[in-house]
Formats: sequence, C-alpha cells, structure tokens
Amino acid sequence: MTNKGFDTTNLHSDRSDHPEHGSLHKPIHTSIAFEYDDARDLAAVFQGKKSGYNYGRQQNPTVNALQNRINRMEQGLTTVAFSTGMAAIGSVLFSLLRQGDHLIASAFLFGNTNSLFNTFTNFGVEVSFVDATDADNVKAAVKSNTKLVFVETIANPVTQVADMERIGELCTQHKLIYIVDNTITTPWLFSPKTVGASLIINSLSKYFGGHGAALGGSVTDTGLYDWSDYPHLYDNYKTGSASQWGITQIKKKGLRDFGATLAPEAAHTLALGSETMSLRVERACRNAQALAEFCEQHPRVRKVNYPGLPSHSQHDRAAKLFSHFGALMSIELVDELDCFDFLNRLECVVSSSNLGDTRTLAIPVAHTIFFEMGAARRASMGIPDSMIRLAVGIEDIDDLLADFAQALG
Repeated sequence: MTNKGFDTTNLHSDRSDHPEHGSLHKPIHTSIAFEYDDARDLAAVFQGKKSGYNYGRQQNPTVNALQNRINRMEQGLTTVAFSTGMAAIGSVLFSLLRQGDHLIASAFLFGNTNSLFNTFTNFGVEVSFVDATDADNVKAAVKSNTKLVFVETIANPVTQVADMERIGELCTQHKLIYIVDNTITTPWLFSPKTVGASLIINSLSKYFGGHGAALGGSVTDTGLYDWSDYPHLYDNYKTGSASQWGITQIKKKGLRDFGATLAPEAAHTLALGSETMSLRVERACRNAQALAEFCEQHPRVRKVNYPGLPSHSQHDRAAKLFSHFGALMSIELVDELDCFDFLNRLECVVSSSNLGDTRTLAIPVAHTIFFEMGAARRASMGIPDSMIRLAVGIEDIDDLLADFAQALG
C-alpha cells in the first residue's frame, strides 16, 4: 500500500506482505529451523546471496512481519527487531563502536541506558553526557574520534526535549551517526527521520505494544547515513548497496552474535497491539494534558514536568516537532507530603514500573529506577526525592482527576 495514512498502512501491513492462506495477520511461526530441498539454496541464504530463513536466532517470518510494520511506520530503509529496547541499544553500540571511539549522549538519558553507556567506558569507549536541549553543548563535545550522537525525543522522567533539528544538522556536517530514541513519542507522534536521524530506536514494550504484555525493541535505518564512509565496518558485510552495510553489521554482530532475539509469540502480540496505537496514544496524551494542568494548579504539587504546559522550557519546540505532547509526565510534591503515602492513596493509578500501558502507572523515581545513579547524579538531572513519574493511561479523565484530588487532599 502506498500513499495511505498512518493507521490504514499499519492496519493492513500484514496483508501487504500476503500472509499464508489469506490470513489477515501473519501467523505465529515457532520453528527455529527451516528446510531447503536444495542444499545450495541453504548455503546461498547463509552467504547473503539469496533471501530466506536459516536459523531462528537471526530470522523468523512472524518477526519479519513485525519489522516490516515498524519500518513502514518509521518510513525507514530496514528495521531489525530485538528481544528488548535495551538489547537494541546495546547491540547497536556493540556493533558499531570500538576501543578508542567517543560518543555523545544526552545527560538526561533513561537510567538503564545511562548505566549501559557507562559500562561501555570500561571497554575503552569514551562517553560525554551533555545537555542536549541545546545543540551548542553537543557541538562543543565533538572530537576527532567522535562516532555517534544519541538522544531521546522526550527525556524520562523530567521530560526535557532535545534540540533535535540542530543536532541533526550538526551530525550531518560532521558525518556522525545520529541515533534518536523514539520510544516516548512513538512513530505516530513524531518521525525522527525529519530531523536527520540515521538510526531510530523503539522500545516496543511501551506504547507500541501498548498493553504491558510483551517485551521487544527495534532499530530502524532511515537510509540517511552514508555507510560507505564509516571506518568500522567488516569487509564481509560491505557487499551490495552501501545503504545496507550498517544495518547488516548490526544484524550480524548484534542480533546474531549476541543472540538478543525477539520471540515470535512476542512479535505477534506487539504487532496486534500496535494496530490501536494512534487511538491509545491520542487518548493518553489528552489525559496527560488535563492531568498536568490539574496538578500545576494544585497547592500540594510543587512542580509539574510536561511538554504540553506553556511553563515547560521546551514547550514551543515540542509543539513544533510533535503532533501531541506525549503521555509521560512527572510531578514534585511539597515537602509535607510523603511520596509513598500519596501513591498508596491512589486508587485508579497503579504503582508500577513500565510506560505505555493502557492503565496509568506511577513510580517514585529516586527510590526505584534512578536509585542506582546516586543522589549527586540525580540532582544533576533534576530528580528530587519527591518526584513521581506518571505514565498516563486511557482511563476516563474525570476518574483520574478525582483520584488525584482525593490522594493529594
């Protein structure tokens, strides 16, 4: 299907690839091995001379259908799926970086991503964390050995919005790989390709699947980066069009060698969940906007972090980049209100980790997902002990507002 809208293209994605027996959805293929009548065909698949399936760790028909779906959403060249979003990020770095390289990352990265990047410093990769809300900070960090820049669209949990357009121009100028994590915004709210992203990361576990029922991650190559100039590609993978060299190495050195394979059952669940992405995310965004406005006026909330509020430092940028402001927000309570007591009083809201569920989830940030960072690093990221992250769901908004009113009261 060409020249169709986002939802139409997504809903009919499997049909476009003609699944077996006229099925509307790609069936779940559980086999990890695939038979060839002619052994020469098997060899040709292994050597990349012919398309096909060789082993379930690298390829699976159900997973391929999901990859095609994501690729259409992100308007990409090629997409590879992984077992989790973190597996996708780690596989990209492992595949493309070597000892002595330097990468630049947003200082406001999600805790696990931050931890992973710090681990790479133990293997000789230098990392500079900078305030990516201003591209001048990224520019000042560029070195002769810089290979890539990594940012998130909206930071979790303080919701800073990176200066993505100017960073994209900078990366093009310096021939740097530009990686944008689109998890919080989703392909429905934002297309990182429009700001020059080379690679797009999605944690499929969140708003993509949408029901907290399956883990998954993906990497999409937008086709904008010239891989013929990249120095760390193995000769084995420099065959055919240069546009495929980077993603081929990510497949081989990341997916195959690390084995962070997405299971077909999870791929099927994520694909089905994605069909209602726009409906769920639009409702969640509307709820988040209303809840943020309510909390900003409440005397027992010291601060609200949400890009949809005019008080947000990057509100104008978010309005320009995104079709909606997202469903992630955080609040800081006044000193006399204990964050745990507040959470325990909530009735509609679930005290839990994760994002993008149909239900509203809340978590005390400093005590959980960012606890490992330590107080000093949390302070530098603007995360006080009283902060609560809210991943707003699709409940009736009147019920959510009433729940917060009684819990705050």
